[in-house]
Amino acid sequence: MKKVMLLAIAILVAAATVFAIDLHNGKIAADTTKKSNPAKVQYTCTMHPEVLSDKPGKCPKCGMTLVKKEPAKKKPEPVKM
Repeated sequence: MKKVMLLAIAILVAAATVFAIDLHNGKIAADTTKKSNPAKVQYTCTMHPEVLSDKPGKCPKCGMTLVKKEPAKKKPEPVKM
């Protein structure tokens, strides 16, 4: 009888943990969507990355066409177990 009761408690604790983690992840996802601002588009020269502009055009140093600067990609967060 003790084994059955311990098994039932272990299953309940495991289910509660999974449910709590799921709620926690949903809350984080909802919070990040509220705070994210649209990325500002910048243009840069491929030969002179220090040249930045908020509109397309030509590089003042070499005359090359400015290209859209890709936003820096975040590294994925390591999964903690």
